[in-house]
Amino acid sequence: MRERYGDVSGKSGIAEYEIGDDFIRIWFADGQGYEYNSIKPGQEHVDEMKRLAASGRGLTSYINKHVNRYARRLPFAQAANDA
Repeated sequence: MRERYGDVSGKSGIAEYEIGDDFIRIWFADGQGYEYNSIKPGQEHVDEMKRLAASGRGLTSYINKHVNRYARRLPFAQAANDA
């Protein structure tokens, strides 16, 4: 189930995320989404991204600094909070 990203700083381009056992899917404000999983970029990164997503702080910075691969691109989607 997709959840709205808390964005504590108010500066993130991330709109929503969805967490599974071995993946996290992230949708940006422009509707583009990416899936990150235990293979790309690896479970350690996925676990940290899940923690940051739930806290609403630091996810964009973490991706920019530590994650250079995603498992797949997701179809463009309208953000749930825009519907």
